[in-house]
Amino acid sequence: MTKEFDASIQNGIRYKVDDKPPLGEAILLALQNIFAAFGGIIAVPLIICQTLNLSVEDTAIMVSAAIFVSGITTFLQSKGIGPVGARVSGMMGTDFTFVGPSIAVGSSLGLPGLFGATILGSLVEIILSRFIKPLMKFFPPLITGIVVSLIGLTLLPVSIDWMAGGAGSADYGSVENIAVAMIVMLITLLLNQYGKGLFSPAAAFIGIIAGYMISYPLGMIDFTPVIEAKWIAIPSLFKYGVNFDFMAVLSFIPAYLVATIGTFGVMVAIGEASNKPLNSDEISSGVLADGVGSCIAGLFGAPPNTTFSQNVGLITLTGVASRFVMILAAIIMCFLGVFPKLGALISIMPSPVLGGVGIIMFGLVAAQGIKTLSTIKLGNRELLIISVSFALALGVSVKPEVLSQLPTALQMIFSSGISTGTIIALLLNIILKEGEIDKENNTL
Repeated sequence: MTKEFDASIQNGIRYKVDDKPPLGEAILLALQNIFAAFGGIIAVPLIICQTLNLSVEDTAIMVSAAIFVSGITTFLQSKGIGPVGARVSGMMGTDFTFVGPSIAVGSSLGLPGLFGATILGSLVEIILSRFIKPLMKFFPPLITGIVVSLIGLTLLPVSIDWMAGGAGSADYGSVENIAVAMIVMLITLLLNQYGKGLFSPAAAFIGIIAGYMISYPLGMIDFTPVIEAKWIAIPSLFKYGVNFDFMAVLSFIPAYLVATIGTFGVMVAIGEASNKPLNSDEISSGVLADGVGSCIAGLFGAPPNTTFSQNVGLITLTGVASRFVMILAAIIMCFLGVFPKLGALISIMPSPVLGGVGIIMFGLVAAQGIKTLSTIKLGNRELLIISVSFALALGVSVKPEVLSQLPTALQMIFSSGISTGTIIALLLNIILKEGEIDKENNTL
């Protein structure tokens, strides 16, 4: 082991962004990232298809397409092709931000209208990606620290729902669910802290496998979806046709604005977690990959793509920032999209199992943001910006009904706690004037 590698571990990073772990280890680490993101990737197309009353066959096709395109976009983000992709460990997938407009457009114009709006709407994010550099001056450490913290804090309620059995489940909060989640969390914590060799960086993956083994005899795993899934499903271009409608695109614009803000924050968070702060060009390339990925999604009949903040926590937890690992994850995702039975095997993971790992991951993301905030001098102005941003972001996340009387466009923009907190922090940072001492402490 080299001195450079020793120092990297001491800084919390086992594998840096451009490091290549041994292939066997890299595959396990890639699967770990897939397990963390898979639930979110398949949830969005399932909700859209159920609401639009699509057939079982059409639902299966959209889910497979979503998995396949997530693999393509993750590859673009992590490998990088020309100006597309930040070339960091960034998992991509469908996002709940796009559920509302997808259902609205799909209900009136069908799937051709939905995918046409997805393709045209992606141009909004592609264009916005070209203006990241002039926007960087509005993101000093104070703002980036707030954004990274909010990514973790606003996701914590999701992990609690998973721990309890999944929102709306009949056994929500049962002792059995919470016990499984706590066991998985404990295994992950102990392996991460005390495990030797591969056991520490693969702690989350091993914890999830242990969760499967514990859940099966408890009757928490149903293999029916695996049995019913097809062996092979080849995604195809324009399977349902495409209809470009300008009014339909208007429904998607707020969602793409939210995706742009969210991706900016996630790129910053990935850089912080990887001990490799990203510059404006790299963040711009990351946002561009978002837009290009969403365009590809529309071509293959899948919902729009964006960055997955869930996986940022894995970098902090495992110390694995290698984009080579995420490139392998992308290839595996494409493989899973073509062989639905394998994807179904991951999709049946009990929610408490994912919750046990999720609590650690999301908590670590929040802690990473707090760590950034601790590096600046927090005067009264800074504390006001932090407190108001946190209060409104968490308030909207916990009580989304507060937005119910706002125009639809505003509801979409502020429905995400991350976008709400980011917008408020940016505005307050401009409105509340800072003195000379503040400028010294908050300049990039």
